[in-house]
Amino acid sequence: MSFINEIKQRAKKDIKTIVLPEAEDIRTLKATAKVLEEGYAKIILIGNKNIIKKKAEDNKIHIEGAIIVDPNNFEKYEEYVNMLYELRKHKGMTIEQAKLLVKDPVYLGMLMVKDEKSIADGLVSGAIHSTSDTLRPALQILKTAPNTKLVSAFFVMVVPNCEYGEKGTFIFGDSGLNENPDSEALSEIAISSSKSFEQLVGKKAKVAMLSYSTYGSAKSELTTKVIDATNKVKEKMPNLLVDGELQLDAAIIPEIAKAKAPNSKIAGNANVLIFPDLNAGNIGYKLVQRLAKAEAYGPLCQGIAKPVNDLSRGCSSEDIAGVVAITAVQAQNN
Repeated sequence: MSFINEIKQRAKKDIKTIVLPEAEDIRTLKATAKVLEEGYAKIILIGNKNIIKKKAEDNKIHIEGAIIVDPNNFEKYEEYVNMLYELRKHKGMTIEQAKLLVKDPVYLGMLMVKDEKSIADGLVSGAIHSTSDTLRPALQILKTAPNTKLVSAFFVMVVPNCEYGEKGTFIFGDSGLNENPDSEALSEIAISSSKSFEQLVGKKAKVAMLSYSTYGSAKSELTTKVIDATNKVKEKMPNLLVDGELQLDAAIIPEIAKAKAPNSKIAGNANVLIFPDLNAGNIGYKLVQRLAKAEAYGPLCQGIAKPVNDLSRGCSSEDIAGVVAITAVQAQNN
């Protein structure tokens, strides 16, 4: 069974409700139909009810069963205005600003996830919104998870016919958010990514801190950052299987590891790859996606108090449906 089908089966065991605030986009409606047909999550669509229904009818998309919330006609509007104002008044937000923001579908969706009396368990956005437009309200309203210092992003990469990683499945972090993390931030990304791997893949994480150098084969500020980050991870989580700094081939190929890093704890079997900066992470995931024809799920978020995931604006309806399944499983473990 493929990774995403396993995720969908897990999602079915404890059905969660996921908010999609980009409901006037045809891809979102197609994804909703797929999710409801396969029965692995409940869906709340946010947008103009007439537009949503007309687009669904015109394109013969069956979204019966989804809850449609119109920001301009929402029964809890005043309650949510007060909730947002109370959350942000210390940052200078006024009631007037809160009234405007609650009519924004992403802000409204985040408030539904925040609301303990709401049925919403997580949110997926990004098909038409930028990453900042998705994550800004998430951090303002939901904030970071307990004992988490940093929000970061990762991709689940599923490489077909691949013997490396966990039968071709990897997590690449951070490949979508933090541009140039220092050693402390890089250590937090590694720890969060290891937890995400074990949560979603269900196997023990083996973390490689990547560099262009292996065990001091080169020395520079770039390699020192990765070495320092590796040491910080080991201090914070002494039982985690982590090694670095490692070149990519030494991280994932046992034969290369024997030559370049014979004493490595992960011995060329890494399944969580931590990139030194966003340049490397973004280029790396796109190379693997395009050249190896890998499935790429993400950018997925880690470190937020409730499950929120960002989509690529080039995503397909299949991509959205897959990320909904992942978000539902994250909500089960939240």
